[in-house]
Amino acid sequence: MTDSLEVLGAAMLQAARKAGADAADALAVRGTSVSIDVRAGGLEQAERSEAVDLGLRVFLGRRQAIVSASDTSTATLAAMAERAVAMAREAPEDPFAGLADPDQLAQDPDCAALDLVDPAPEPSPATLERDALRAEAAGLAVANVSQVQSANASYGEHQVHLSASNGFSQGYARTSRSVSCVAIAGSGAGMERDYDGDARSHQSDLRSPDDIGRSAGARAAQRLNARKPQTGSYPVLFDERISSSLIGHLVAAANGAAIARGSSWLQDALGQPVLPDHLSLIENPHRPRVSGSRPFDAEGLPTQRRAIVDSGVLTGWTLDLASARKLGMIPTGNAARGVSSSPSPASWNLALTQGEKTRAELLADMGTGLLVTSMIGSTINPNTGDYSRGAAGFWIENGEIVWPVNECTIAGNLRDMLRRIIPANDARTHLSRVVPSLLIEGMTLAGN
Repeated sequence: MTDSLEVLGAAMLQAARKAGADAADALAVRGTSVSIDVRAGGLEQAERSEAVDLGLRVFLGRRQAIVSASDTSTATLAAMAERAVAMAREAPEDPFAGLADPDQLAQDPDCAALDLVDPAPEPSPATLERDALRAEAAGLAVANVSQVQSANASYGEHQVHLSASNGFSQGYARTSRSVSCVAIAGSGAGMERDYDGDARSHQSDLRSPDDIGRSAGARAAQRLNARKPQTGSYPVLFDERISSSLIGHLVAAANGAAIARGSSWLQDALGQPVLPDHLSLIENPHRPRVSGSRPFDAEGLPTQRRAIVDSGVLTGWTLDLASARKLGMIPTGNAARGVSSSPSPASWNLALTQGEKTRAELLADMGTGLLVTSMIGSTINPNTGDYSRGAAGFWIENGEIVWPVNECTIAGNLRDMLRRIIPANDARTHLSRVVPSLLIEGMTLAGN
């Protein structure tokens, strides 16, 4: 079957009704991706994939089941529906399961306004290979870079359509283009690695491969001759490259599924301060050309701009239908799902209020401390917010970078840490998570 995704969705719903389902929704995804890796001036790997993936969720009363397939034949759709209904008969009842009411659904979402599809033609494999080779060559041209571990250029186009027996039937598409480079500096036991990359929906917005390669090489070279810092309590500046991870911990703790399970360190924080009073965290899924944008969620509800944190105060949870029903609240249009999974709450584009000072000015303010540019591993207690992560970066004295740092651990408690953050003004506004460098005073460092 080579029908449109809308037709495939309607066919899955028809098959579900014929098999005895009380209600159903169907997710159809068509994707094309091309990825080129180069190494040592030559082609390392080339991959192209084209696929249609189908997911069918059926309901028998409050029992539900999900099946998926990549075959679009009529026989397969019928078998999917029969299997899903049989599974639902054996599933336990979930009092919170069910589709959205018709009056909750997105009405005529303006998908075109998001500008997620690049009108430019798909780049040829040769074009992608040239971009990857340019990134590799630029990385190798940096002094003290001994090799480029990988350089990649890729392109993707994806279409999604959601159909449901409550009357919802909408779809949209997006394209993606990326270039990345991983460089290694030094030799033997003294080697250091770093990376850079860029990913955009439109080719015209993408940074040049030469810029990406040079940046990856320079970052790797700057990390040579790293050492451990002294153990103690110091201010820590989380570089803009990794500062969004801190906000990610906050957002994860405000996820409605975690709240409904009773497994969040923000369990009792609704309506309470969680950030400094002058900071807000805004979710906006309607930003044009941004990867986290979408006109509706995975349950057909309209997405919306909202303040997760308003002037420091946590205003609400991130909710899909099920978690909203469990908590007796209104869903926020934040359901996400794959073809083989049920919906769960997820956040879209986020932006933290930016500060007034540059990163350099925050470094000067901190005096002596640690600038963190990369992290490895993590130990986060979801119930208490206790935080411990391996870190690398640069030691700061008198507000200046003096030597690179590796193999240290930074620790604290997220609830206390987030209340003390001081933002810089250096966030990249094209990212899905717009978070500047963040300074936190008085963190515990474990080094020598």
